[in-house]
Amino acid sequence: VYGNGEWHTRKHRASKRRTWRKLHLAIDAASHDIVSAELSMVNVSDGEVLGDLLRSLRRNVDRVTGDGAYDTRDCYDEIAAKGAVARIPPRENAQYWEKGHPRNSAIILMHQFGLKHWKEKSGYHERSLAETGVYRFKQLTGDKLTSRTFNSQHTEVMIKAKVINTMNMLGMPEYR
Repeated sequence: VYGNGEWHTRKHRASKRRTWRKLHLAIDAASHDIVSAELSMVNVSDGEVLGDLLRSLRRNVDRVTGDGAYDTRDCYDEIAAKGAVARIPPRENAQYWEKGHPRNSAIILMHQFGLKHWKEKSGYHERSLAETGVYRFKQLTGDKLTSRTFNSQHTEVMIKAKVINTMNMLGMPEYR
């Protein structure tokens, strides 16, 4: 949740006493609402949290779009359990999975026409709306947490998400 300076400090082992948390958001592309949010420790991967994000939803989900970090069997299983279609770019050296797996068609399309074509055909561009949602979250509520304990930080994030959703309900900007 801290800015990239904190991430950079952690990655390159510079000494700082602060630690950082990872905020995972599930955003509805149509309404721009944050439909699910999870806060995790720095050592938890994005793919590990996807199941928690999806299982907490009480709504129908027709598609899940994520970056290559979600290209795991567990993520595809969680998405299939929700009855949704996965829009996840396979890794560059991706191998085929069992026959009939939906990921295989993405690999075939990418091998034949390239990543750009797959992105256009699959609607992967909707992921940019999620990135915009994260940007909006940070700009409107700040990129730091004031609470000290993990549980309080989790509550703080949920309150911030509710604030963003309330603002969305009041009206989004119109572009002409």
